[in-house]
Amino acid sequence: MINFKRTDHINICVAPEQLEAARQFYANVFGLEAIPRPDHIFDTPGYWFNIAGIQLHIGVEPPVGFTFRHTAFEVTDLAIARKHLEANGIKIDEEPVIEGRDRFTFLDPFGNRMELLEYHR
Repeated sequence: MINFKRTDHINICVAPEQLEAARQFYANVFGLEAIPRPDHIFDTPGYWFNIAGIQLHIGVEPPVGFTFRHTAFEVTDLAIARKHLEANGIKIDEEPVIEGRDRFTFLDPFGNRMELLEYHR
């Protein structure tokens, strides 16, 4: 059995020519704090950010097209998050209802599928 302690980081990828735009999107639209990345150990460029006590790593690779793979983040106010994303030109996709939570997904400008959710407590 594996006794998990917490999520440490999530890695997403963007096309190499979109890396700077991704940095700006995640810093400016998502409002994430950039953190140091040990660039000397990587063969490709990228950026790291802090997001709610875990790290979001952005790397580069060729686009793969639509996928159901995604990252999900719990937020404190889903309605405010939706309005903020829509105000920044992000198209929201409705998802099937799961009892006890509200949620939606969207593609970031680089094709990464993301889910935001808020639990009913």
